[in-house]
Amino acid sequence: MTAANTISPWLPYGRSGTGTRLYCFPHAGASAAVYANWRDAAGDDLVVCPVQLPGRAARGREAAHHDARKLVNDVLSGLGSEFTGDYAIFGHSVGALTAYLVTRKIVEQGGRPPRHLFVSGRAAPHLPSTRRELRALPVDDLVVELRALGGFPDVLQRDRALLEMFLPLLRADLSVNETYRHVPGPPLPIPLTVFGGHGDPRADDAELAAWRELSADSALFTYPGGHFYLEKRAPELLGVIRERLTVKV
Repeated sequence: MTAANTISPWLPYGRSGTGTRLYCFPHAGASAAVYANWRDAAGDDLVVCPVQLPGRAARGREAAHHDARKLVNDVLSGLGSEFTGDYAIFGHSVGALTAYLVTRKIVEQGGRPPRHLFVSGRAAPHLPSTRRELRALPVDDLVVELRALGGFPDVLQRDRALLEMFLPLLRADLSVNETYRHVPGPPLPIPLTVFGGHGDPRADDAELAAWRELSADSALFTYPGGHFYLEKRAPELLGVIRERLTVKV
């Protein structure tokens, strides 16, 4: 983007403001709208920039990615010019994996890394997966798994036709998450903060803590509320994010 308030497909809310830019990647099946309310709660020193990935909202006619590395390459192709100056990156669930891989690719390419990486609601990417994979489950089985996670919209449970329209995007995002195979690399040269919810069936406390192996400067914060704990804790999380942004490399 050439102007602070320009709207682009990747940044539907723009990025007006002068504080640290926080680029936020959503969970599986979600759009940039899940972070819309963060913008008003962030304060003047933090500019929340929800990222709109292909396959959702106004980008619904674009093909959603099924592969993590292709997704990262697309993000860097579309948003690479944004990743400079005073910025940080956040991601929840599969968004945490995307945020980590984008950050790692920036570092590997010799770009300017974010001031801080914030990840939430996902097991550390270098751990082997031990859970039932979701991406190819029959619809009814998949719905049971999603309801157990919480945060599954009631309207999708009531409207089968709408659910069927939603599933290809969800399955694509789940594929990004479940087909990723970790390649070891050096620790990130930036601070890392991990967030999670107690009782998350997809990321227990030990799996969250394992993220700390990926940066020499890290911290872990957990809250009641399971996988979607953050839906009711935006102001609290943003407060921690602002505090952690004061950490120096």
